[in-house]
Amino acid sequence: MPESLTVFPPNVDQEMNNASRKAPAVFRRAAILGSGVMGRAIAAHLANAGLDVVLLDMPPKDAPADDAAARNALSIAALKALPREKPAPLFHKDLARRITVGNFEDDLAKLSQVDWVIEAVVERLDIKQSLLSKVAQHLAPHAILSTNTSGIPVDSIAEALPADVQSRFLGTHFFNPPRYMHLLEVIPGANTDPSVVSTMANFGERALGKGVVHAKDRPNFIANRIGVYGMMRSFQLMIDHGLSVEEVDALTGPLVGRAKSATFRTSDLVGLDVLLHVAHNVREGAPNDPEIAAFTPHEKMSAMLDKGLLGQKSGGGFYKKVKGDKGTEILTLDLETLEYRAKAKPRLPEVDAIRQAGGLPKRLIALAKTKKGKGAAYAWELLRDTLRYAALVAPDVTGDVASVDRAMRWGFGWKLGPFEIWDILGLETVAKRMEAEGSPAPQWVLDHIAAGATSFYQEGSTLALTGEGNVAVPVRPDILDLRETPDGPRVVEKNSSASLWDLGDGILGLEYHSKMNSIGGDTIAMTSKAVELAEREFEGMVVGNQGSHFSAGANLAMLLLGAIEGEWEDIDLMVRQFQNMTMGLRRCARPVVVAPFGMALGGGAEVTLHGDAVCASAELYMGLVEAGVGLIPAGAGTKDMYLRMLDSLGPDADPRNAARRAFEVIGLAKISTSAAEARDLGFLRKGDSIVMNADGLIAAAKAKAMAMANTGYTAPPDRSEIPVGGKDTYALLEVGLFNYLEAKQISEHDHLIGMKLAAILSGGAHREGHNPAFVSEQDMLDLEREAFLSLCGQRKSLERIQHMLKTGKPLRN
Repeated sequence: MPESLTVFPPNVDQEMNNASRKAPAVFRRAAILGSGVMGRAIAAHLANAGLDVVLLDMPPKDAPADDAAARNALSIAALKALPREKPAPLFHKDLARRITVGNFEDDLAKLSQVDWVIEAVVERLDIKQSLLSKVAQHLAPHAILSTNTSGIPVDSIAEALPADVQSRFLGTHFFNPPRYMHLLEVIPGANTDPSVVSTMANFGERALGKGVVHAKDRPNFIANRIGVYGMMRSFQLMIDHGLSVEEVDALTGPLVGRAKSATFRTSDLVGLDVLLHVAHNVREGAPNDPEIAAFTPHEKMSAMLDKGLLGQKSGGGFYKKVKGDKGTEILTLDLETLEYRAKAKPRLPEVDAIRQAGGLPKRLIALAKTKKGKGAAYAWELLRDTLRYAALVAPDVTGDVASVDRAMRWGFGWKLGPFEIWDILGLETVAKRMEAEGSPAPQWVLDHIAAGATSFYQEGSTLALTGEGNVAVPVRPDILDLRETPDGPRVVEKNSSASLWDLGDGILGLEYHSKMNSIGGDTIAMTSKAVELAEREFEGMVVGNQGSHFSAGANLAMLLLGAIEGEWEDIDLMVRQFQNMTMGLRRCARPVVVAPFGMALGGGAEVTLHGDAVCASAELYMGLVEAGVGLIPAGAGTKDMYLRMLDSLGPDADPRNAARRAFEVIGLAKISTSAAEARDLGFLRKGDSIVMNADGLIAAAKAKAMAMANTGYTAPPDRSEIPVGGKDTYALLEVGLFNYLEAKQISEHDHLIGMKLAAILSGGAHREGHNPAFVSEQDMLDLEREAFLSLCGQRKSLERIQHMLKTGKPLRN
């Protein structure tokens, strides 16, 4: 079949459209073949999703037949490595218990007990075929078999399998690291049963938390095909325009909506050898690719490969970290000499002008309009060529425009996919410019323009890759987008920092959308309106958003300005309003479900703590981090953390133990590295939900709010008799802080912050003649506010706030 006519197997397109309406498959056990970096990382993520996993690899040649430990040495070593790896592949260290080990010679019979087998061995067709031909003999009749190949044709691997197994065989291409990279490419072979494709897509989305795209069985599939083209092309254009490594990374990172690692830091992370191997796959497997020359390495790249300058894995690639007198220094490779030199700051005046244009769409428009400067010329040419290449190969690698955009966003960290960018710049405008510059757009694009199309995306559909008509945007299961559509949610009210949404079915949504979703006056005001409106017109409320993070906390810049100016009454009012906001959520007569994800720090954590229930993303970095900026949580966070610890210890709990546990979490500014850890730290309760796919959080939280409303809901009363340890608690914490100070493990200012916390957690026992046994919530709120205001007047606290605002990192002074 000619390359340009490659299609999905019959009926797969229909199955894909029906996938979102099917019940998710139940996979309880899986096996991973290959315990290398990718294999063990996939095993870890399946364990994260609740599966029991068998991890198999080759037995060493000299391992005795009766020594299981020796024969399983590779998989045992891989399992032991998981808890030490960074970034952590497991949500929680205890999840490693879900993984058992074995080898290919002694343990293939175990495969008869699993629901899904994933092959992740070395990228050699002969090795994959040899292993899978043996594996096929042990598969359960219902089990699905897949390959994690990054470029070998699925049908070529399938040739080693019997027909009945071929119908259950497909490609499932995870991106590294699997826990953190959202993309999962699902690639059916010619004989794959369409129901297997939809089953795997559903399981990937719902159980594994992935963004699934359906790819055709073409070299490198979608994301690597386009992404590696862009990286190879960027190198050639760098040479053509006489730019440096640093200048290219300045032009190909966040400026144009790409990852901070840009081009060459990404190459160093992936490995130059891997990058060139993926390029080789295209040259070998798609010799008629319209831009095949771009996949031939430049001679300087080949020289780097020969010299072993592969990147992070070899100690240096385009960049190299070295230790010097001033600490760690990053050097840059001089491509002329292949020797390292001091890293130079890019000097591209036109980039500064583009950056000042505003948000990403405005920056892209400014880039397209900038006519001066070699940096702008380079960036436009690379952008133009990447958009054109995506359009050239899209019909060959997938069935629709949206899948290309999703693949690049989820697999390469682009903020916008190529066709989304093209729409921003203007469909016809870009096509005309391409033609004028000697790089005409593909015929299918020109056919749509001739028919009157003005954008790739219409309402719920995209331009068809055939050049005629539209196709529906693939539907994802259990996703509720916060964007206005005729049949979707609608905005009820908004200001610069927050919006209220009618989510349907009687549920109100409160969305933050300030910078980093920080909480300031507008956010507080809209939250108060949300509570009022929910009680008057709705059955429940969801607090969540679909930005990069839930909330980085309170607006520190406003606080710093007020403290410098000595506006203590204003700061006191600010803290009271924040406390009223969080307590308003707690007191709301309708159920409030909070949907945190990413960073939920400081005030963001305090909002989360005061929901009636939480639907948290599995990727949740939550913490009361105020001590890091010289303060204490004063938005009711210290109070609520103490209550959680007290309640978790049971009705006869010793308040001193509750205070000690809350003190450790708050005083050490502990941050969870997952929702599972957040539960360990006390930020989440047993009844709170953890959602694998962050894109489904709003829908899950809405369903939870509806369920709470339908089963009858009553707001919890304020607590008026909270047991506290009084002087005993205060003395316990005071002694601990003194010991830390004497051992020089904390600074004098840390000690001061700790004593302020001790005052709150003891119920105010720092006051002379005061030894309370019980306090109210309001008493603790007053103590929080008192401690916060006193710390705001400390010079070292202000230094910490300034340092955080400037560097994004805590200062220990």
